[in-house]
Amino acid sequence: MSSTATAKATPPETPETPVSGLDRYFKITERGSTVAREIRGGFATFFAMAYIIVLNPIILGSAKDMYGHQLDGGQLVTATVLTAAFSTLLMGVIGNVPIALAAGLGVNTVVALQLAPKMSWPDAMGMVVLAGIVVMLLVATGLRERVMNAVPVGLRKGIAIGIGLFIMLIGLVDSGFVSRIPDAAHTTVPLQLGGSGHLTGWPVLVFILGALLTLALIIRKVPGAILISIVVMTIVAMVINAVAKVPSWGLTTPEWPGNPVASPDFGLVGKVSLFGGFDKVGVLTGVLFVFTVLLSCFFDAMGTILGVGDEAKLIDRDGNFPGINKVLLVDGLAVASGGATSSSATTCFVESTAGVGEGARTGLASVVTGGLFSVALFLTPLATMVPSQAATPALLAVGFLILAGSIKEIDWSDFTIAVPAFLAMVMMPFTYSITNGIGIGFIAFSVLRLAAGRGREVPVAMYIVSAVFVFYYAMPALGLT
Repeated sequence: MSSTATAKATPPETPETPVSGLDRYFKITERGSTVAREIRGGFATFFAMAYIIVLNPIILGSAKDMYGHQLDGGQLVTATVLTAAFSTLLMGVIGNVPIALAAGLGVNTVVALQLAPKMSWPDAMGMVVLAGIVVMLLVATGLRERVMNAVPVGLRKGIAIGIGLFIMLIGLVDSGFVSRIPDAAHTTVPLQLGGSGHLTGWPVLVFILGALLTLALIIRKVPGAILISIVVMTIVAMVINAVAKVPSWGLTTPEWPGNPVASPDFGLVGKVSLFGGFDKVGVLTGVLFVFTVLLSCFFDAMGTILGVGDEAKLIDRDGNFPGINKVLLVDGLAVASGGATSSSATTCFVESTAGVGEGARTGLASVVTGGLFSVALFLTPLATMVPSQAATPALLAVGFLILAGSIKEIDWSDFTIAVPAFLAMVMMPFTYSITNGIGIGFIAFSVLRLAAGRGREVPVAMYIVSAVFVFYYAMPALGLT
């Protein structure tokens, strides 16, 4: 997940003289920090983003592949936590920045709702691995920053907002606040309030209260607001379930597990088929799927890395981020590792600014956060008792933060960028497809710039990608699907 939301950094404390190899390795004193501040920052980041342990399994676990198979919830929790721990520790040790990583909100919906229904789960995760490999190749060749520059800022922000709106819609549907009107109703209206046009039932009430609590805590700038809301509303749901005997909560019933501690289940690790998906959907569609995952991770991570780096005072006077190639390489490896564990693509989390706000400036904070995720591996039963109605308010909050942080950076006075950005952001939720939003936005940008006599301002890469999308949309008419 990304957003331009930031946290105010704590003023540097008086630097101490380096007295240990730990200090020298992480450049703690050199960056004006202390071990205590790094530890505090690591804890703050973990509690700010720990909600992903619950949300990622809910999003992936609710989807079925083309064979009707669903991923096991307990195994998804293990995979999510394992990959977050590995990637964040790696970012701390190699990248030496206070940036934590976990399964990305947005890209996991791509995997769950676009890839999996057209192939098997191992095939879908294989495409995530391929996207990660492409990211690493782009970093190794120096092309990642060049590709980044090919897409105008306004369109990038439109894509980010579209993903945020899509995430919000997923949250509303998964919670039962909004539901699909069945075809038997013979209406062109696709959605309705609640399950019958009205809000009824205890689960929906839990969602409403959770949404209000989450937003209230965010407005009050309470650290860990999303996690606090999930914990509180899970307790509320448990009490309601025990007293009212609610017949159905959907995927997860809020009941205290007999044993909250359990051995992690690594059953999904390594369940990957790198090229099996191409046999199911064809080479072109497969390439576009990989491209969609790549874009979802690419711009999300780049914005977060630069945003957190700036907040942590890691960017020099010339606007450069020393050592950014190491950070980008770890990010690419994280994407691939997410596919390898079936937890979906892993990306940098903007919630890392919570740690920076506590004073974190080095990778030691990420090591602390990664260590906390490692401990969470043995608490799977606690994570799998959280009902979707208690967790999905976080999707509303995350979607809002993405929108609030990005929409002001679009130049609405220039229609050649404002219209493509608008189309990208609305087509994602309206067509229930991130791929469609990106494709239509790219095509509109290329066409409108040409129509305005500004065709030379469009990078060649944008023309190429737009042409690929045009061919992709024309495939059914050409009899190629």
